[in-house]
Amino acid sequence: MRKVLLATYLGSAAALAVGSASANDELIKMSQNPKDWVMPAGDYANTRYSKLNQINAQNVGKLQVAWTFSTGVLRGHEGGPLIIGNVMYVHTPFPNKVYALDLSNENKIIWKYEPKQDPNVIPVMCCDTVNRGLSYGDGKIILHQADTNLVALDAKTGQVAWSATNGNPAKGETGTSAALVVKDKVLVGISGGEFGVQCHVTAYDLKSGKQVWRAFSEGPDDQIKLDPAKTTALGKPVGADSSLKTWQGDQWKIGGGCTWGWMSFDPALNLVYYGSGNPSTWNPKQRPGDNKWSMTIFARDADTGMAKWVYQMTPHDEWDYDGVNEMILSDQQINGQARKLLTHFDRNGLGYTLDRESGELLVAEKYDPKVNWTSGVDMDKNSPTYGRPKVLDAASTDKAGEDHNVKGICPAALGTKDEQPAAYSPDTQLFYVPTNHVCMDYEPFKVSYTAGQPYVGATLSMYPPQGESHMGNFIAWDGKTGKIVWSNKEQFSVWSGALATAGGVVFYGTLEGYLKAVDAKSGKELYKFKTPSGIIGNVTTYENGGKQYVAVLSGVGGWAGIGLAAGLTDPTAGLGAVGGYAALSNYTALGGTLTVFSLPN
Repeated sequence: MRKVLLATYLGSAAALAVGSASANDELIKMSQNPKDWVMPAGDYANTRYSKLNQINAQNVGKLQVAWTFSTGVLRGHEGGPLIIGNVMYVHTPFPNKVYALDLSNENKIIWKYEPKQDPNVIPVMCCDTVNRGLSYGDGKIILHQADTNLVALDAKTGQVAWSATNGNPAKGETGTSAALVVKDKVLVGISGGEFGVQCHVTAYDLKSGKQVWRAFSEGPDDQIKLDPAKTTALGKPVGADSSLKTWQGDQWKIGGGCTWGWMSFDPALNLVYYGSGNPSTWNPKQRPGDNKWSMTIFARDADTGMAKWVYQMTPHDEWDYDGVNEMILSDQQINGQARKLLTHFDRNGLGYTLDRESGELLVAEKYDPKVNWTSGVDMDKNSPTYGRPKVLDAASTDKAGEDHNVKGICPAALGTKDEQPAAYSPDTQLFYVPTNHVCMDYEPFKVSYTAGQPYVGATLSMYPPQGESHMGNFIAWDGKTGKIVWSNKEQFSVWSGALATAGGVVFYGTLEGYLKAVDAKSGKELYKFKTPSGIIGNVTTYENGGKQYVAVLSGVGGWAGIGLAAGLTDPTAGLGAVGGYAALSNYTALGGTLTVFSLPN
């Protein structure tokens, strides 16, 4: 055994340190170097925090464009680049090109990877042709292609080292998520909840690409990798057939629960954390029961895939509130006691804080006051409904029934926050959250299943809350108390991943195309710059040649921008987003550009 490698993760002490020789020491060491950005979220804890402070609250107003790079691709550019030494790795939406750029030589292209994919995968992708980014490990760049091929590229040459097929687009399975390298494995989820896919997370061997384990979200215990006696939910064993008992017949086989969001990892606990998405169909009348384990936070053993604990946030989802958003790991004091925390901002509008070791629920509060489908979560541990949200009848699409339009539900199906990741600063102990401030009308209808065809069963329209005109907020959140510290209004949803830095600055992008910098303590706007297209990418920072840079992809699209991205005009198209965001076309157009900022010389 090597010596235990103790690593302080951005203010979170030994809990986020590495345990033993079996851990991927290379990645852990690399992620501690703030000059690089080696993981999708910068670190295993998903903090999106950088120790770089050359750019700070006093000088950020002087930022200027240092250089730009056109990706050569249109539609939604989610995620962000990786930076390893003098090389930046940039990805695109379909057809999922990858560029390696030489930061030490005028940002020239070292190599380009351009896979040949069947364009028939495009109509199977919900919602837009996005890809959320690359991962690195063992000298390889990992890409999850739209056609579900997981590809390992030689980081120096771009040559394919191995490829593994993770799903079947003919059934509605697609690849949109960023993989995560954990120890000697590559972990990756699957998309397809709107097509009745039985979704999963799969671990592949980093060296060979061979499948090591696969864990489904729904089905028999062995498929989900649950131990009826040892896997717990809110401190109690889940028991036998915990998923099957909550589905009618074999509907779990087309039950959704997809896994296209972000993953995090605690090396000391050897646990991987992620969330599962909505159950299929969107018509709740067709799938009675809690539909476990859709809408669930999973904590799994990285080696075996076995679930240590689970927590279902939205049992029997009636609104498409996917639970896939990131799990942010931090160590903080709650009621004077040091706790290993997991914080999650769910689509359902509730911000959750749990003990990431035990799965104990500590906080569950609305992070947008307009959330009206629930009065809150039952926090009484002695209650038979402990941990469940209290659904209000006026917002229940199930109680209203098929072909009845339930109006004024907040949030809309795209949630108070979708996949756009929040950031956490250990300096302020605050979370910085890009949010949607949107409500909806929701009318479910009966739908039949055909493999590879949409399996939605609902018609939606979207709009701002009554009496308001803005559709987004960028907020600072105290995860210990469940309270908003400050909030900045934005005209449209904030669909960009945030970045917090040791310079006391927080960055994010807007759908109109602005990169913005705000004061981490007060939220005061310190800088903004209009990029060539709307921003749905995640802001990244790095240092090269002794200088700090901030980088972001612009390229409008994603669910909110699907009207522009796909040329749709019917207000109900894009599951209601086309009408809701129709005004966006007055502010931006399609593009695909990486814009990099720095201070003047």
